[in-house]
Amino acid sequence: MVKKEENIAYSVLIEPFVTEKSTGLGQFNKYVFKVDQKAGKRQIKEAVQDYYGVQVVAVHTIKIHPKKRIHGRTIGYKQGYKKAIVTLQSGDTIGTNEGV
Repeated sequence: MVKKEENIAYSVLIEPFVTEKSTGLGQFNKYVFKVDQKAGKRQIKEAVQDYYGVQVVAVHTIKIHPKKRIHGRTIGYKQGYKKAIVTLQSGDTIGTNEGV
């Protein structure tokens, strides 16, 4: 028997991704989150539904690869991450972009 994680939202959702473009998506009932790189679409959907109490219609994911940064002779990399664009059912809202 597989035991379901108690707080899946805390391990999957890292933070809301607030930019000018993601704030504009709010009018189309779409919200952007930075998520764990190993999380799948089903896990992201369950986490958003459990944490915010809304109905998720669709989830789109994007992996942002690490970018090279050169500082003098030293070469380093910016950390990569994974974004999720979550579409909610009409009428549901999340207050991540309020006050921006």
